[in-house]
Amino acid sequence: MAIQWYPGHMAKAKRQMIEKIKLIDVVIELVDARIPLSSRNPLIDEIAANKPRLLILNKADMADHNLTDDWIHYFKEKGYSAHAVNAQSGKGTASIPDWVHDLTAAKREKLESKGFRARADRALIIGIPNVGKSTLINRLAKRKIAKIGDRPGVTKGQQWIKVGKTMELLDTPGILWPKFEDPEVGLKLAATGAIKDELIDFQDIAVYLLKVLMAKYPNALKDRYGLTDIPQVDGEPTNEEIVELFDAIGKKRGCVIGGGNIDYDRTSELLIREFRTQKIGQITLETPEETR
Repeated sequence: MAIQWYPGHMAKAKRQMIEKIKLIDVVIELVDARIPLSSRNPLIDEIAANKPRLLILNKADMADHNLTDDWIHYFKEKGYSAHAVNAQSGKGTASIPDWVHDLTAAKREKLESKGFRARADRALIIGIPNVGKSTLINRLAKRKIAKIGDRPGVTKGQQWIKVGKTMELLDTPGILWPKFEDPEVGLKLAATGAIKDELIDFQDIAVYLLKVLMAKYPNALKDRYGLTDIPQVDGEPTNEEIVELFDAIGKKRGCVIGGGNIDYDRTSELLIREFRTQKIGQITLETPEETR
């Protein structure tokens, strides 16, 4: 399945960001801790130019903690200032202005050496849809400024937001890129809710999730759905193994239609919803080792 979504407001947002980048000291790139690499927009490298980059792994409470630590180490090895936060609860978010301030130290010292008084740090906050950008902005501003929704595409325009006396944020709409070169990236984005559900096939996404969960989190599947056994897979599971697991989950959760057959649409929606709401557990869909 080829998943694409690049509406007009995203193209406009990209143009606006390129125009505003000269006013920016630091780019805050927000990614989903469950898919830290796949939720990085390659267009940001073009937009951010040579600006210092703060990489924030949001929704860390929903991800595998051990793998989040691995990803932070991975990004720091690449030269980024990388940190994990949970914007919903606020864990870690209070340190963001300090992390930004650290990245502007050299520029600030240069200005002060010439007799100029340093102004507040200006940061561009950018990320894919539904990564928690508005929640983070409201948390930093300590008031409701950005509109929040559990669907992608809520933010449509740009706005400057004061964060205390030390930082000013430029909010932007979440933007995806025109084409996913790796089809699996589209599946991961769809699974985590970065792409509107109206544009995806739930069964395709559920099959992808089951493949990952069978390989990496079989015990989480057993515990959530009361299963006694999960097919042990070495590599890609067969279609028969996927159908067998679909049937087992569907029966356990009552997703049955006439004749005792499994309702695969309902089972698929159930699986995706429970992954997104952390009911299956703290799951990360990709590892740094897979990039090597």
